[in-house]
Amino acid sequence: MNTIATVALSALRKPVVEPDARWRVEDVDALFALPMMDLLHRAQQAHRENFDSNEIQLSTLLSIKTGGCAEDCGYCPQSAHFDTGVKAGKLMPVAEVVEAARAAKGEGATRFCMGAAWRSPKERDMVLVTEMVRQVKALGLETCMTLGMLGADQAEALKDAGLDYYNHNLDTAPDFYGSVVSTRTYQDRLDTLAHVRDAGIHVCSGGIVGMGETRLHRAGLIAQLANLDPQPESVPINNLVQVDGTPMAGTAPLDPFEFVRTIAVARITMPRAMVRLSAGREQMDDALQALCFLAGANSIFYGDKLLTTANPQAARDRALLQRLDLRVRGERAA
Repeated sequence: MNTIATVALSALRKPVVEPDARWRVEDVDALFALPMMDLLHRAQQAHRENFDSNEIQLSTLLSIKTGGCAEDCGYCPQSAHFDTGVKAGKLMPVAEVVEAARAAKGEGATRFCMGAAWRSPKERDMVLVTEMVRQVKALGLETCMTLGMLGADQAEALKDAGLDYYNHNLDTAPDFYGSVVSTRTYQDRLDTLAHVRDAGIHVCSGGIVGMGETRLHRAGLIAQLANLDPQPESVPINNLVQVDGTPMAGTAPLDPFEFVRTIAVARITMPRAMVRLSAGREQMDDALQALCFLAGANSIFYGDKLLTTANPQAARDRALLQRLDLRVRGERAA
């Protein structure tokens, strides 16, 4: 038996690891190397031990400030460094954001996420975004924001306004990060997550796959996330949406089964997190999405658009969930 197979079988025999255990990159890589059916079985075990296996959480994401970002993230059409046709806009008025949140709640969303294309928010912006949090929270929705890097005082201000979750993705493994972005360091990202956690806000952090990284890089990303203490409460897994004008356009697409493996490994290593199918669902057929749910994904972004890229329409999502007998978290059975 070859070395990889031996390590993979050893990983299969291990019990589900508690979330406070540290994951080595080689251990995560061994999970990726498991036979697909064994990997899915183990992911299902972890999922069922921690969640209702037939329940999906719906989140809606709204771009409250689009384009003109000073960062040079190679995947992002909102970067001012690239000519993608996305124009820099102003921060949306509070009333329009609240109305969009009310509509999202009416469609079944239980969490409303607000994203702004900033390197970090300015103090004048904080006055408005904290008011958005207060008013959206008053609708009875969970609130989430992604505003770029935060200082400790900014995190505290968002917590005081009632923010439930802050999204700040690690994007990829530390040793591939330099191929993706140069204007913000990996430590900058970790520092922001530390400020968020210290303020008492739940952490939403994941990454993007399909950017030309290796499987070992994907294992490195998952290991970084799984070793956060405590682990993120939400882990969005994005499949790169290639946009003309960005450096990532033309990258060889990730094999769909490798994406499913990534979902399964995230579920095993972070068994209590909401693992969310995020960007890239528009390019997935129903069968692939169903396989991702089997692998442990239990949350989706719901609505017609994710910041600047298309997302499956709500009616299509509802039809798929019905065909799979999946219930929406927070909704009463008919």
